[in-house]
Amino acid sequence: MNIHDFKKMKLEKRKISMVTAYDFLGAKAVGDSGVDTILVGDSAAMVIHGYDSTIHATPEMMVTHTAAVRRGAPLKFIIADMPFLTFRKGTEVAVQVAGDLLKAGANAVKLESLDGHEETIRYIIQSGIPVMGHIGLTPQFIQQIGGYKVQGRNEDAQKHLKRQAQELEKLGCFSIVLECVPQGLAQEIRDLLQIPVIGIGAGLQVDGQVLVYHDLLGLGTGHQPKFVRKFFAGYEGIRGALDQFHQETLAGTFPSEKETYQ
Repeated sequence: MNIHDFKKMKLEKRKISMVTAYDFLGAKAVGDSGVDTILVGDSAAMVIHGYDSTIHATPEMMVTHTAAVRRGAPLKFIIADMPFLTFRKGTEVAVQVAGDLLKAGANAVKLESLDGHEETIRYIIQSGIPVMGHIGLTPQFIQQIGGYKVQGRNEDAQKHLKRQAQELEKLGCFSIVLECVPQGLAQEIRDLLQIPVIGIGAGLQVDGQVLVYHDLLGLGTGHQPKFVRKFFAGYEGIRGALDQFHQETLAGTFPSEKETYQ
């Protein structure tokens, strides 16, 4: 898969599936599945490192995770998130970080929001690095937004999101992520663009869907957003296996004769 396949899939009305991955084993599972593409999300700061937001992701963190994901999924198209503020420190810094992510194994990078870094997006793309946009709920801007809540509820906000989407396409982005917006607005934005719109909490009327690996596998234990569907009871299964190991150790039934060297 390459960036041109994204537009082709939209034209053919073929939905795009994208899942986050952060480590070798998770990437291998996604790589061996039919999922189209992997996002090395800055959500790693929360899911893997235990921070309360994505703003704690660093370039070094994202490079390390991207390299691990590439080793686990050598044949998948991989998009890596640009960490908080790295694209607000000037074009040279932004291109350096984006370049490091590509050297680590990414095929493209993703940037959140648009306003104020149009020139940076253009410069990164002109430097030979494909860019995916991200509008709607943008977690790196959570302090400004005031919480994890649906975007585009009123007319002005809807016009703003439509303008952002069209501008991202004009700048040369090959696709965009649209997060936490009403389904009707998501459909309008999809119809405005030639590039695919991949939704998360944006309803069915988009060109594809993205979910966090740990969410869809049921590995999370905290609050789950409305848009998350658990496709597997992962946490319960893992906890059950750990309890069984503990009980069999106490009972003296592990290891068995077959599991013991003589």
